[in-house]
Amino acid sequence: MVIGYTTGVFDLFHIGHLNILKQAKSMCDRLIVGVTTDEYVKKYKNNSPSISYADRAEIVRSIKFVDSVIPQHDHNKLEAWEKLKFDFIFVGDDWYNTQKWNEIESEFKKVDVKVIYFPRTPVVSSTKIKNDLGSKNIK
Repeated sequence: MVIGYTTGVFDLFHIGHLNILKQAKSMCDRLIVGVTTDEYVKKYKNNSPSISYADRAEIVRSIKFVDSVIPQHDHNKLEAWEKLKFDFIFVGDDWYNTQKWNEIESEFKKVDVKVIYFPRTPVVSSTKIKNDLGSKNIK
């Protein structure tokens, strides 16, 4: 059985999130998704998500491409692998060839995990959606 893993905040779930989950599932038998906890979002993004962890996790869990959802408390991908033993980790291509992900790839090569970069969906992001909503007078 081929196990895949990906993570995200998934705040204001959109078509880009769905595209990543669909592509990831096409490459594995079991897809595990780490949804970032509210506390960790506050810590590393310095703001609170619009939707609670419980609701974001339930949304992701309800997607047919997702086999299980776990909380993501930090960005330690190797520690996640030690617990889950996945074969692939899926990430957006905006991280490709960055120092952080070059280091992660190097560590994963030692344990035979392949890092797969998916292209971001153009012109959509949760941040853009939030900004667009904030600029409109919604009643």
